[in-house]
Amino acid sequence: MSEEGRIQGISGWYLKEQLDFDKRLIRFRYQSLRPHLRGPRGLEMGPAEGEMTGLLVNDFENLTVVEAAAELLERIPDAPNLTKVNSLFETYEPERKFNTIIMEHVLEHVEEPVGILRRARGWLTGDGRIIAGVPNGNSIHRLAAVKMGLLEQPCQLNARDVALGHRRVYTSDTLSADITDAGLKVVAEGGVFFKPLSNKQIEDHWTEDMMRGFYELGKDFPGYAAELYAVCEPR
Repeated sequence: MSEEGRIQGISGWYLKEQLDFDKRLIRFRYQSLRPHLRGPRGLEMGPAEGEMTGLLVNDFENLTVVEAAAELLERIPDAPNLTKVNSLFETYEPERKFNTIIMEHVLEHVEEPVGILRRARGWLTGDGRIIAGVPNGNSIHRLAAVKMGLLEQPCQLNARDVALGHRRVYTSDTLSADITDAGLKVVAEGGVFFKPLSNKQIEDHWTEDMMRGFYELGKDFPGYAAELYAVCEPR
């Protein structure tokens, strides 16, 4: 199967299977990365149906989004300062460089994450930065799944990973290694949301106050948070 066909095959998950808490977690991720954004030009890679795009569009004079699934790209509302591009990352060639490139939940999907990071490094302005975010293999809910016998090891792909087209699960060490191999250095990093249960369990039983509390807790225990992020600049 071609990469285009593979992406089209999993795009329906975002339109049919995505939970309200999945979208809430995206907004928590945005809260964590927002202090690290630099303008005026931004690039969001892999926006899906645009949950984070609707927030990022207010932070840049010009925001470009690159998404290979045309059906998802069409769902993103138009805005005067928004440019939508239907392309694979591997073939995308920007006309201008960017001050900030956001790669939220990109690196676990692509075939060659180091190659994508290297390409994106070449799209940065002199003071530009890449913000990369990935699910954390050492999230407390994955560690608990190992103890329960649901996973053999924390970075094993589970059913949700497969449905989403994940090729790998990162830890802080493996994310840092890929960033270094791509000729980048980490200037800031952190964790997003301390998640002891599945997304569906949280959606069904938690209050907004509980969600906010465990978002704050993720800042205190980044190594065990559900998500990792790294702010990167060229070496």
